[in-house]
Amino acid sequence: MMFKNILVNALVNLGDVVLTTSALALIKRHFPDARITMLVKPVVADAVIDNPVVDDVIVLDYRAKENSFGRMRALVKEIRRRKFDLAISFDRKLRPALITFFARIPRRVCPSKVFDDNKSRVTLLYTDVVEISHDLNKTLQAETYQEIVRKFFKIDGHETPRFPIKPSPAADALLGRLPPARFKIALCVKGTFPLKTWSKEYFAEVVRELRRSYDAAFFIVGAPNDRAYADEVISAIGGGVENFCGETSLTDLAELFRRADLFITVDTGATHIAATTGVKMVTMYGCTSPDRWHPINPNAVALTSREPCCPCTCKAEECPTYPAPACLQNVTPAQVLDAARKFLTNV
Repeated sequence: MMFKNILVNALVNLGDVVLTTSALALIKRHFPDARITMLVKPVVADAVIDNPVVDDVIVLDYRAKENSFGRMRALVKEIRRRKFDLAISFDRKLRPALITFFARIPRRVCPSKVFDDNKSRVTLLYTDVVEISHDLNKTLQAETYQEIVRKFFKIDGHETPRFPIKPSPAADALLGRLPPARFKIALCVKGTFPLKTWSKEYFAEVVRELRRSYDAAFFIVGAPNDRAYADEVISAIGGGVENFCGETSLTDLAELFRRADLFITVDTGATHIAATTGVKMVTMYGCTSPDRWHPINPNAVALTSREPCCPCTCKAEECPTYPAPACLQNVTPAQVLDAARKFLTNV
């Protein structure tokens, strides 16, 4: 089975886009001459442009006001013009299913499940549905993506996610703002929703204790809308931490991780970018499970209290232990400090 021109739909969030590149690496290993084009959202394009396992990128801003029916029809025409012989979807959204269907791509592949166990009629728009039989919550998400291509192509093996490596004058400038210190420690303090966000007080305790024991400079990374929250964390710490939120591209962010001695983070997309750099890292998990979302990095430690209700999809106010969710309260500063000290002591 050989396909030469493959369209990959990954209209998913940043962390998932990074993880899907492990599946593309597996395709490239077995079919090095195959050309892979990724269909992604604008916010994640930086993760796949010049990625070593991606040959071309199509950006679809499907939430933009100007995305009229005419624009979507133009996209279908463009995809049809490129004469893809295979489309692989790493989600089961309706829009990309319709795009590839109307573009008349002859083989269109999707999984029977990928984010949850619910059935979807969207699979009817595909020519091939790959049966995913394992327990999603007990399997690394990157392995789920790889299982889709393993089963469809009838290949074997495992790969790791890939990320572009580019020069970064922005990283140079940002790190130049740090005071001289033996260690550079990066922090990501805010998750995409409250049940992923470790408390400000816990972060403050960790930074203060590390500062007492080590000659270290600290900086916080995140999206532009994380900046105000990061300032609140810095205030709780007592200052002395640089706030880089919103000042980096994704590839700049990766370069910051490559130059950091340690990364302490909640479960977020930046976690999976960092994992591709090999940085030493400690990740705290709340409502999500490290069995599924553990960073693919031998230098990573994942901390969770394994509450009986996790993983969950609760809104914060629905949590039985709200306003102090047990899944986050029971991952303690002492645990994080223990893991961090082991990394820093062994440098």
